[in-house]
Amino acid sequence: MNKKELVDALSPDTDPAPLFALADKIRREQVGDGVHLRGLIEFSNHCRRRCYYCGIRAANAKVRRYRLTPEQILDCARTAVSLNYKSVVMQSGEDLHWNPKELASVVEKIKTTTSLAITLSVGEHSKEDYTTLRSAGADRFLLRFETSDRRLFSMLKPDSNYDQRFRCLAWLKEAGFQVGSGVMAGLPGQTAASMADDILLFKELDLDMVGIGPFIANPDTPLGAAPNGSLDTALRMVALTRIVTRNTHIPATTAMGTLHPQGRQKALKCGANVLMPNISPTEHRTDYSLYPGKICVNEAPEQCAGCVDAMLAGLGRQRAEGFGHSLKQV
Repeated sequence: MNKKELVDALSPDTDPAPLFALADKIRREQVGDGVHLRGLIEFSNHCRRRCYYCGIRAANAKVRRYRLTPEQILDCARTAVSLNYKSVVMQSGEDLHWNPKELASVVEKIKTTTSLAITLSVGEHSKEDYTTLRSAGADRFLLRFETSDRRLFSMLKPDSNYDQRFRCLAWLKEAGFQVGSGVMAGLPGQTAASMADDILLFKELDLDMVGIGPFIANPDTPLGAAPNGSLDTALRMVALTRIVTRNTHIPATTAMGTLHPQGRQKALKCGANVLMPNISPTEHRTDYSLYPGKICVNEAPEQCAGCVDAMLAGLGRQRAEGFGHSLKQV
């Protein structure tokens, strides 16, 4: 699809049903009916950045900050094994306390005591640090760029550098990671043209994973009064990303489930093939408050697992076998 076709498909005046049906067909052909479950470990909500949309931004004094200990992270990994999850996602703010060598030590312990695949989502680091983390055994790295629009990026991320973000994505690929990125749909000032550019950039970067979630305004941020993005736009983005990138792994994000009770199910029916149930300690879930109203903050990991299995059964889908490694390398 070219840019004009993508823009037309993103228009609310265009019936999305044929688009969703095509995306679902391509998903079935390219990645199958299995849904990969990746246990989410939110291990620190400290962050040095001041992104205008994010609830754990450095300037938000209302956040109760926390850091999990290495042993707590290992406990979460053991929980993932007990629930028969094949992989975990270790996510944090850009926390300078967790230097890459210390993080690498935790990764090594997980890899030597379990068979889990590990995705890291810990922000921008040096090329050497990425190599250290990859050498420790981390398999994947998620670094979202949020928007391909340079002007909008600068407005939303005042202490980040657009070119450095993409330099980091290149370094991750050079280090041997399976690389994921993604964007928010419905950002203030975002246009259909810029979202079309996002999708074309996913293809150009040859990403292994792409995450798309609707923008949800957090009242404790500079964008607190902005309107939320729509689920419809986010779903169109998911569908178009599946059509354009073919065999990329795409999650049905928690933010979609926050906007609508059936949000994740809808995403799974228009191209998504990954779910990320939260296995973080429940006492800290509400503190990882990227946006308000986040679902699944009070359920124990076992409850989340049961909920996810019921969701999949209701869709005629099942847990995928295997670790969910990149299909780009097959």
